[in-house]
This record gives sequence, C-alpha cells and structure tokens, in this order.
Amino acid sequence: MNWAQMYDCYGDVHRVPELLERVGHDDDAEAWDELSYRLVLERDLVFPAGFAALPRLVRLASRSARARGLAGTIMRCAAGGHGCDDLLADCADAIAEPRKLLDRHLRSRPADYLATFLDWLAVEEQYHWSAVVGDFSDDFYQVACPHCAAEVTIAIGDYGHCSVIRDWHLGDVDRRNLRPASPDDLSAIGRWMHATAVRDGQDVLADGITYLFGQAECPRCASVFSIADEYTASNRPVM
Repeated sequence: MNWAQMYDCYGDVHRVPELLERVGHDDDAEAWDELSYRLVLERDLVFPAGFAALPRLVRLASRSARARGLAGTIMRCAAGGHGCDDLLADCADAIAEPRKLLDRHLRSRPADYLATFLDWLAVEEQYHWSAVVGDFSDDFYQVACPHCAAEVTIAIGDYGHCSVIRDWHLGDVDRRNLRPASPDDLSAIGRWMHATAVRDGQDVLADGITYLFGQAECPRCASVFSIADEYTASNRPVM
C-alpha cells in the first residue's frame, strides 16, 4: 500500500499506519479513538486512508469488536462522494471476507445487533437500507407516490404503521394503514433481512421489515404502491 497518497481527515499520510500497528499489537482504546476519527469524520465522510486501512481492519475483526465496528462504519460510507471508487474496488476481497464473521456475530444475538445488521447490509451494497433502517420503535421514511407524486411519509413503529401526508399547518392528513407483506412473499434482500431477524429472535425488527417491504396507500390519490420499491428507486446510490 502506497500510504504516501492515503491521507486522513487531517491530510496526514503517516499517522494511520502507525495507529494500525498500535491496535494490531495492543487493544489501545486511545489509539482506536484517534484512528476512528482520522478515518471517518462524524460517521459520514470517509477518507482514502479509511479504504486503505480496510483490509487490515478486516483481519483484526475476528478478535476485535472495535475493528469490526470501524470496518462496518467505513463500508456504510462507501456510497458517499468520497472520490475513492478505484481504491474501494481494490478492497473487494477484503469487503467480502466479513460476511461470515458478521453472520456469526448476529447469531450470538449481541448487544450491538442492529449495528452489525446494518454493517452486513453495507457489505452487500444495500447502502440505502444500511443508512436508514432503525429498530422500528419510531421509524419514518419519505417516498413519492408513483402515481400522483405526492410526498408521503411512511411511519413504522410506536407512532403507528401508516402512510400520511404531512402539512405544516394541519399536521398529518388522512392516515392510511400500511399493508404488511407476507414473509412468504418477500424476495431477495427483504427475505434475507426478515429470515435473519426471525432466526436471531429479533421479533420487532422482523415485524417492521414486513411493513417496510409491504404496501402503502397514497392518502391523496388512494393508489397502492410498494414502499420498498419506491424508497429504493429514490435512494439507491449510483455506484
């Protein structure tokens, strides 16, 4: 790796390799904190040094929760405007390696289950879901009705399972109940998300996924559309 070109958030090219050496030999909390900040700024913008560090982080991930979490954070930023597409492509093998590791961790039903679940989605290049899926206690998704173009808010959680049009003065206008998908009708990524949550005893997550991949009725024109299809069409990154 030519670290002379792999700058971090400060523009430094030497500090990240030094920190990787430190955390590789000792679980140094201070070094991990500095490394995390230098590679990913506020969990949003990843720098070239982040992708350059990814193979090393993956190798450490089997014995380090900090390495696993930081590698996942970098992957969740991979769809952003980082200008490192060539470098990311060079990391393809390293990106593929965490799949089994993440799955094993999910099976253990860890305290950081949702974060690990989102990391797995990022590894599978499902960046739009990795960025927004929550614990379904209070989730909201904005979609455009494919028939009348109305801006529809989808609520899944304690607020309800409904589609509404929000008005600045009137509040939520004309709530319509969502229509959850049958688990048997889920396909592709939706089927995996639901099956994994069920396998691991994440009942609220599994139930929320059936609504996320279900149907909504537009409160304005009463047409029915797929929530996941419309959200994906509007938010899938161009890679």
